[in-house]
Amino acid sequence: MTQGKGTREDGRLADVSAVRPGGHAVVVGGGLAGVTAALALADAGVRVTLLEGRPRLGGLAFSFRRGDLTVDNGQHVYLRCCTAYRWFLDRIGGAELAPVQERLDVPVVDLARPEGRRLGRLRRDALPVPLHLGRSLATYPHLSLAERASVGRAALALKGLDLTDPALDTQDFGSWLAAHGQSARAVEALWDLVGVATLNAVAGDASLALAAMVFKTGLLSDPGAADIGWARVPLGELHDRLARKELDSAGVRTEVRTRVTSVRTNDNGGWSVQVPGETLEADAVVLAVPQREAHGLLPQGALDAPENLLEIDTAPILNIHVVYDRKVLAAPFLSALGTPVQWVFDRTEASGLRDGQYLALSQSTAQNEIDASVATLRERYLPELERLLPRARGAEVRDFFVTRERTATFAPAPGVGRLRPGARTKAPGLYLAGAWTATGWPATMESAVRSGVGAAGAALGALGRSRGLLPDFFEEAA
Repeated sequence: MTQGKGTREDGRLADVSAVRPGGHAVVVGGGLAGVTAALALADAGVRVTLLEGRPRLGGLAFSFRRGDLTVDNGQHVYLRCCTAYRWFLDRIGGAELAPVQERLDVPVVDLARPEGRRLGRLRRDALPVPLHLGRSLATYPHLSLAERASVGRAALALKGLDLTDPALDTQDFGSWLAAHGQSARAVEALWDLVGVATLNAVAGDASLALAAMVFKTGLLSDPGAADIGWARVPLGELHDRLARKELDSAGVRTEVRTRVTSVRTNDNGGWSVQVPGETLEADAVVLAVPQREAHGLLPQGALDAPENLLEIDTAPILNIHVVYDRKVLAAPFLSALGTPVQWVFDRTEASGLRDGQYLALSQSTAQNEIDASVATLRERYLPELERLLPRARGAEVRDFFVTRERTATFAPAPGVGRLRPGARTKAPGLYLAGAWTATGWPATMESAVRSGVGAAGAALGALGRSRGLLPDFFEEAA
């Protein structure tokens, strides 16, 4: 059995001494799910090797350099109700670098309204659910009085849905909203405002089960559940540098630029994990990779219907980055209506920019634009930003670039729930992790971390190790 601890970036595996008893686990994939699984296993006394094909950790939530700037591939936020991701931040020592706003406050600008009357806000008060949103909804200017009343009635009906009912996954959220009196305007100005950002799908394309989970948990469970958190530093500082530091401290052997080519059982009842030029022997394996990659690595018989993994479709997110010569946005972020622009974030400080302002536009449900040229996107979005932000009208654009995640999330379509597998496979010692597995959450950082904890918990049980150090949301994750 290959043993040891070490970190190499040249694609070759280190060969050093074992650091702990308790079995050996190999985690394939260094995104949030894989890093979480590796940390949870190591914390329980298991010797862990983490293998990642990219030159960095963090999966699809990463950073890169562009000149003097440190750029996130896309804007990622989380909510106060994301207890798993908050645990992850605590575990890697990054909570202070990605704080949650004191109280939910989302500026919403509607460009279809006259100037001076375009701004509305979604805020909460320090009152019990559902009164905490009552004043905000009652004064929300982007809906009529009748639409605001109908939204309240639909929210109460949504709160009464049973999330364990499998029938919810067969329905689409848009049809449910229409059946509960929601106008097209209410869907656009409220339900999709939240749903597109969290689900990466408009209401008509989203599973009622996932949509109900998002709104019940985020808006109707606790007054502060929807307060928004985001990284004030580059994502790479959290998901790569700090994560790798904690993996090293926990005794995890981390190998980047190391792509796994096969996973198979061996003659000793364990597992052999093949990478170029090396074979690692393990007592347990966690596949924490995207669903199509997992399908390619699964041994025969590991799942009853492995083809289901190929039926889990993906959805893109487009990110547009603009650097101005001056400050054009006073708020840390805003959302928009009446324009193709969805959400705009100020990334100036996090990027290291010292002069001017750097804005990032996060465009979910970007199927129609994901392959558009940079020139086309520049022609489309710079005028929209000038409409949205009056200060941008005389500003110089110093840089304009685009990042594209064509498979950013799994598509939360009706019926996807039956396709998402749990952590356990039919092959003893082989486990699955990833935001696409059956966590009950949409494809978020929260889902990824929950899946990693769930896979680690299942593996610990099979290895005869205590689950006592797993975080308190483990039962939900498993």
